Amino acid sequence: MNLPIYTGLTVVAVGAAVALDLGVLKTRLTASRPFWITMVICWFFQVFVDGWLTKEDGTIVSYRADVHSDVRVFFDSPIEDFGFGFAMILVALSIWQTLGRTRVGS
Repeated sequence: MNLPIYTGLTVVAVGAAVALDLGVLKTRLTASRPFWITMVICWFFQVFVDGWLTKEDGTIVSYRADVHSDVRVFFDSPIEDFGFGFAMILVALSIWQTLGRTRVGS
C-alpha cells in the first residue's frame, strides 16, 4: 500500500506518540479517561477552526491532492489534521506528566 506523504507522516506521528506514551515514558495517558476527555474537548474546537481554515473551496490553507488521503470529515477537514493534533497533544502531555513526576520525586 502506497500512502500519500501527509497521510504516512500522520501514521508515523500517531504511532510515535503512542509509543512514547506507553513504551518510553510509561505515562499511559492513552489508557486514562481524563486524557480522552481532553482530546474530545480539543477536537471539538479543532473541528470548527480546522474546517474553516482547510475547507476545499476556501483560500486560507490548501493541500495538494496528491499528499493526503482526501478523506475529509466534519466541516471538510482532512482527517490527517486530527491525527497530527492527537500526536502533538499526547506528546506534550506525556512530557509534561514526566517532568512533573520527576520534580515531585526529586
